[in-house]
Amino acid sequence: MPRRFFFDYNRQHSLSIKVARVFNTYGPSMHPNDGCVVFKFIVHALRGDPITVYRTGAQTRSFCYLDGLIDALVRLMNSPDAVTGPVNPGNPDEFSILELAQKVIALTGSVSQVVYNWLPADDPIQRRPALTLVHHQLGWQPTMAREKGLEKTIAYFARLPLLTRTA
Repeated sequence: MPRRFFFDYNRQHSLSIKVARVFNTYGPSMHPNDGCVVFKFIVHALRGDPITVYRTGAQTRSFCYLDGLIDALVRLMNSPDAVTGPVNPGNPDEFSILELAQKVIALTGSVSQVVYNWLPADDPIQRRPALTLVHHQLGWQPTMAREKGLEKTIAYFARLPLLTRTA
């Protein structure tokens, strides 16, 4: 549904709205098959399966740890009515998909190998949210370091019975 719909509804009915654009989020308790590249890499690494990156893996992403996203959303809900958004809870820590694959392999102690495939036409080269509004309007910034967040997420996934090592 287009954002414009919410803002039109806000103007027409004088109701408070809050709009957040959620970017790549990861963390424990999330479903391992939700399609997030972090989870896909962790699952493959825990199973010892190959980890596929597209082209050279140079395309970049930024990931927000789940606790940070929840904090940003709670701050948004508790903000004054004049703060409508859209805000982008996310992370300025941008890194390549290949770096992510290598870090997951290292942190899991996996025997997985990185394999390369063609870059899908719709795969963006860079994805990083603009954080100005979420910082200024909500006083929010991410606090979880990438490696620590990955360690916590890997520990959670490693306890799931379907993700036991095969290699």
